Amino acid sequence: MKTGGIDKLDIDFLFGEGEFVLVASRWNNNIVDQLVEGAMKELSLQGIDQKKIRLIRVPGAFEIPLMCQQVINLRDVLAILALGVVIRGDTPHFEYVAGGCINGIVQVSLQTGIPISNGVLTVDSIEQALERSNFDGGNKGAEAALTALEMVHLLNEQVD
Repeated sequence: MKTGGIDKLDIDFLFGEGEFVLVASRWNNNIVDQLVEGAMKELSLQGIDQKKIRLIRVPGAFEIPLMCQQVINLRDVLAILALGVVIRGDTPHFEYVAGGCINGIVQVSLQTGIPISNGVLTVDSIEQALERSNFDGGNKGAEAALTALEMVHLLNEQVD
């Protein structure tokens, strides 16, 4: 699967202990399931053992940051992939949910030093969400996986 112009990262993924945790919303489940599948496939393609991948479901995108924080506090985590969909409607609800989710993800990542890869789609329509979750070169779940892997590598490289 090709995403963002990257076929395979040229990185040796010897990270030691820890998991890659996918925190995925149940809202817009049909689309989020495709993001999850894309992320899982990409992690596997890049050589990550399925035993090092955990999936946790939350009700919606607004709940993702809190679960990310909780997972980091309770588990040995290498990176988190935040996966969800927020579709614009006729009310300001979109701005509150999307903004709260993204701001929360950034805050948790900066406070903990654990990379949280943003695979939360913020779109105007279901059609846009489907386009960004397909397997013909545009799956944002797969892109979130690549981002998480590269960030773990870069952060580990700085320590060595």
